[in-house]
Amino acid sequence: MNTPDTAATPEELLTALSTDDLEELDNLLDDLRTREEEIPQWEFCDGFLTALVCSRRPIPPAEYLPMLLGDGTVLDLAEGEALPLLPAFADAAQQARFLALWQRRWDEVAQQLDADVKSLDQDQAFAPEAMDMRGAVACLSEEQQAEVAGQEIPSFGQVWAIGFMFAVENWPDDWAPPRDKEAARWLDDALDSIVALTEDDTGKPEVCVYREDGPPSTSQARVETFGEAIWAVYDLRQLWKSLGPRVETVRKEAEPGRNDPCWCGSGKKFKKCHGA
Repeated sequence: MNTPDTAATPEELLTALSTDDLEELDNLLDDLRTREEEIPQWEFCDGFLTALVCSRRPIPPAEYLPMLLGDGTVLDLAEGEALPLLPAFADAAQQARFLALWQRRWDEVAQQLDADVKSLDQDQAFAPEAMDMRGAVACLSEEQQAEVAGQEIPSFGQVWAIGFMFAVENWPDDWAPPRDKEAARWLDDALDSIVALTEDDTGKPEVCVYREDGPPSTSQARVETFGEAIWAVYDLRQLWKSLGPRVETVRKEAEPGRNDPCWCGSGKKFKKCHGA
């Protein structure tokens, strides 16, 4: 269940974020962090965004933005009401710019996940904004490496996967297993593949994802786990699209028996009162 149906043309992917756009996003998040200490890095945000794209129910910004960039309190907005300025942003212009870049990445991820790809090497294949921080540190000078000595450096793709699972864990009803056993098994297998990426890479460093000619920083097993996680995202996107939004079960309160006392307190039997 890992081969989407719809192909995306190169022209449809022109909204992809450029290197300059990604640097701007990093700078925006750095500025937000001066007002809200717990603002995450872009890699975490990209994992979070990807989970939202895959979610069974379309989750509105009034729900997910406070969870990502605020205290988690859902904004109570009337239908069609504009999103207010969130405390983390300096002004409306900064928030609008962030949301514009966010929407472009959202559209890009959706297009990639709906493309008909046979290999992750294809140009239109989904490419998470996952970082090889250990590879980046390994490419620093000895003096620069000394400055970060003792700090915990995440494994390749680890922060991205944590961001994805953060969204899954905060909307459990939308990620609850479906009744169909086969679909539930697909869901569990796909999420297990992403959870595996949240774990630390303890294997022997064999490749450098950060730079082709860089010193080894990531195990080959980790690279394979990363690929499995990408296919898992395809599976999740297609699973929820095929099932559609969850239908809430309507529960009707049990009525009293015909010979029971009526609920209105009249003293009569139900069949001779409100049950007549």
